[in-house]
Formats: sequence, C-alpha cells, structure tokens
Amino acid sequence: MEIGTLTVIIALVGIVVVYVLSGLTIVQQSETCIVERLGKYNKTLNSGINIIWPILEKPRRIYTRHSQQDWNGNVVVTFRYTPRIDLREQVYDFPEQNVITKDNVTTRINALLYFQIVDPVKAVYEINNLPNAIEKLTQTTLRNVIGELELDETLTSRDTINAKLRNVLDEATNKWGVKVNRVELQDITPPSTVRDAMEQQMQAERERRAKILRAEGEKQSAILSSEGEKQSQINYAAAEKEAQVLKAQGEAEAKVLQANAEAEAIRLVSNAIANTKTDPATYLLAVKYIETLREMASGQDSKTVYMPYEASSVLGSLGGIKDLFPGTK
Repeated sequence: MEIGTLTVIIALVGIVVVYVLSGLTIVQQSETCIVERLGKYNKTLNSGINIIWPILEKPRRIYTRHSQQDWNGNVVVTFRYTPRIDLREQVYDFPEQNVITKDNVTTRINALLYFQIVDPVKAVYEINNLPNAIEKLTQTTLRNVIGELELDETLTSRDTINAKLRNVLDEATNKWGVKVNRVELQDITPPSTVRDAMEQQMQAERERRAKILRAEGEKQSAILSSEGEKQSQINYAAAEKEAQVLKAQGEAEAKVLQANAEAEAIRLVSNAIANTKTDPATYLLAVKYIETLREMASGQDSKTVYMPYEASSVLGSLGGIKDLFPGTK
C-alpha cells in the first residue's frame, strides 16, 4: 500500500512538473505575446520568462509578413501565423503597381513603408491580417495621392508625396495600434514613350542653356576687349601727351641753356674786347657771317659760292677781330 501511494504521489508530482514546464514561455527581447484564458484576453507577456496555465491559457496567434528574393531576383511574399509579435520597426517593400496621374499618365511606382507596432492588443483584436491590411491601405492611398498630381509634380515632389502618405497612413493605422514612421517612394517609372520625350526635352534644354552660356561668354569677352582697347588708347594718349610735355620741357630747357651759353659767350667776348676799339656786336656779326659762309661752301657738289651784299662789312669785322690779337701777324 505504501509503495502504491508513493507511486501515485510521484506520478502526481511528475504531472504537475510537466504541466508547469509546458506552461513555461520565454519571450525574446523586443517581442511580446498576447495570452487568452478560455478564449478571452488575459494578459500581455513581456520579454523574459513567463508562465501560463496550459489548456486554460494559450497565446493568440497573429499574421506576419515575410519577403525574400528567389533565384530569378523576384520578391516572394509569404504570410506566417505565429504567436510572437515583433515590436521593432519593420519595413514592407511593396511590389510595383500602376498608378494614374492627374494628366492621365500611367506610372509604375514602388514604395517602402516603415512602421512599428506600439499597441499589441489593438494589433491583434482591431484588425484581421494586419500585414495584408497595411499593404492594401498603402496601395489605395498611393493611388489617391498620385492621382491628384501631374507627372512632372510626381517626379519632382517625392518629399511632399512621402510626407502626405505618411500622414494619411499614420492616421488610418492608429486604431490598429500601429505607428507609421515614414514612407519612401523607391522607384517612379513612367512609360517608355514619356521617358523618350523627357530625354529629348532635357537634351533641348541643355542645348539651349549651352547656347545662352556661349552667347553670354562672347558678350562678356567683347565687353572686356572693348574696355581693354579703350583703356589702351587712354594710356597711349596719356603717354603721348606726357612725352610731348617732356619734349617741350626739354626744348625749353635746351633753349634756356643755349641762351645762357650765348649770354655767357657775349659776356666773355665783351670782357675780351673791353680794352679794344672793336664793337662786340660787330664781332658777333662777323662770326655769324663766317659760320654761314662755311655752311654754304661745305657741300661737295657746290660749284657756286654766294657772297652776301654786306661782304665789305664782313671784311671790316675780320679786321676788328684782328685787333683783338695785336701780337698776331
């Protein structure tokens, strides 16, 4: 009897241990788990070791979205049903979809969505298949936002589109316990005909800018050349004027020096003939006559010698010169 009782006790202890161990739940960091008791929400498990009562309590499962590339480079999206709720920021890379702009141009757009679950209870009980709901909401919101813009605005206003998408999605997913952090338009691909027209337009615009820059350069070069030529003429005129002034000053100084030299010569002659009867003016006139006669007869081909009418006066002046040197014969 004692052996049977001991066996029953050991069996009961074993069952309790197995029951407790089966209810032992370890939650990873940045994850959580929603526990229901008899089908009703009971508690939210935090990261670490948690204990639940098997059979009576069990974790509530939730859909999660996973994407990966296959061998051909295509993105394959799969949905999993798991009791773990990831509280970290998640990114959904949605496949390209066709949207129509305000000017009726069909464009392919690929968007990235960054979001985070901030209220696990709402994420479980307020929406069924949260990843699918976020994807469909993003697609419809993207079509609405792009439909209000023309193609040129779509290509040049990515930041505006991203901000508008984020605000709309964040407000719509708030009741699901989701916080949308940002939305990024990854690729915007217009039709090939539109791309060709855009490239031709860009090429024409580049050529126009090049012609304008070339014309501006030639205009600036002509202006600088004219200004340089003008400045050169001004500098040349100033230099020529200065040269003329210097030449005139030189001639004036030369005349002054010559006059001073002649005055000094007259003074010396006057002093030399002071004691003679010869008139100094007569002497100087005779010297000028002699210099003039020498220049007239200095030519190699001169065969005619012109004698001035006042030759007798010149000879008389020579006699006066002789009187300056009484000792000379």
